[in-house]
Amino acid sequence: MNPAVTATHSPTAALGPKWSNVPKLLILLGGLGALIGVFVNTKQFAYSYLLAFMFFLSICLGGLFLTIIHHLFDASWSVPIRRVTEHLAFLLPVMAVLFIPIAVLAPKIYPWMGLDAHTDHALHAKQPIFTPAGFYGIAILLFAVWSFLSYKLRYWSLKQDETGAAECTFKLRKHSAYGIYVFALSLTLGAIMWMKAIEHQWFSTMYGVYYFAASVWTTLATVYVLTMLLKRAGPLSGVVHQRQFHDIGVLMFAFTVFYSYIAFSQYFLIWNAAMPEETFWYVKREAGTWWDVSMLIIFGHFLLPFLSLLRIDAKLSLPLMIPLCAWAWLMHFTDMSFNIMPVLHPTGFVLHPLDIACMMFIGGVLAFVFTRYFTSHAPYPVKDPRLGEALGVHHGGPLPPATAPE
Repeated sequence: MNPAVTATHSPTAALGPKWSNVPKLLILLGGLGALIGVFVNTKQFAYSYLLAFMFFLSICLGGLFLTIIHHLFDASWSVPIRRVTEHLAFLLPVMAVLFIPIAVLAPKIYPWMGLDAHTDHALHAKQPIFTPAGFYGIAILLFAVWSFLSYKLRYWSLKQDETGAAECTFKLRKHSAYGIYVFALSLTLGAIMWMKAIEHQWFSTMYGVYYFAASVWTTLATVYVLTMLLKRAGPLSGVVHQRQFHDIGVLMFAFTVFYSYIAFSQYFLIWNAAMPEETFWYVKREAGTWWDVSMLIIFGHFLLPFLSLLRIDAKLSLPLMIPLCAWAWLMHFTDMSFNIMPVLHPTGFVLHPLDIACMMFIGGVLAFVFTRYFTSHAPYPVKDPRLGEALGVHHGGPLPPATAPE
């Protein structure tokens, strides 16, 4: 097989010289700004850090989901990009370390930690989960589960590179079979405990699915950009073709619709029931410029990407897809702000410098670690039994031309 299969040992070889120092610069500038914010405006820092954390957690969880469904469906098209999603998923242990500031500042973020459950019915109804012990215990459990699952999926994938044994494929399927249930339950619990719990009185049975849909949508945009960069830089140049870009775009289109369906369903059911313990959440988000933000989410998170991705050839047009992926990140950031920040800024949206600093810091840390992961191993599963099928090779035929979107 003609593509190089050995690991590339420098970040420059993986992503190109233009990008090699970007993660370090983000860590330095973002970390400095965040550190100043800890002492100057602790509460703002706490909420800004939570916003950035939930944004990037969604991408890591999305990588775990895409890896799991690859094995569950025994997919072939996604083999060349599977190492990308595996490394994204294995950033979850890093997210466990990055969770420490939230754990320390939790009493400033979650008002219910200072309330008496005996005098607050909404809090009492959610015992023993909504207690300090429950909060920290669940956090430890979730990161342990995510770290174990992402480690096992990555371990057996790398083992497959060494041996090519069928056992590796079977192990990956086994971990994915129970992993999809663990993933669904754990993501829902994480979204509830760390984001919905900011306003503990609120009830929504769709919130976990809401966060899941937005997470996978944003991850697909991230995988599209990473795949393009890695193809142009060289590591994936021999294995990624139009099929991979097209199918990532198709999934992105599907999750554009799915997210919108869930977001609308949650709003419509709460509006139709007109129960005060549910409607107050949306009433708060109609105040001031939060109303404008909600309109931006409707038209920017759904209508614009929906119309842009309708044409089948749009998914292969880089002048369209790259800006659209950047737009997806912006819309997800807006969506996370819409969920978190009205508690701190009830009169309207505020883009605080600490929001940017925390995004830069966490994003820089994850980009740095991801680059180290990617350059330490083969850039794609070299002995996956579906690799030939992904490349269009059947019965020992020649490799197809390395076409790419334009």
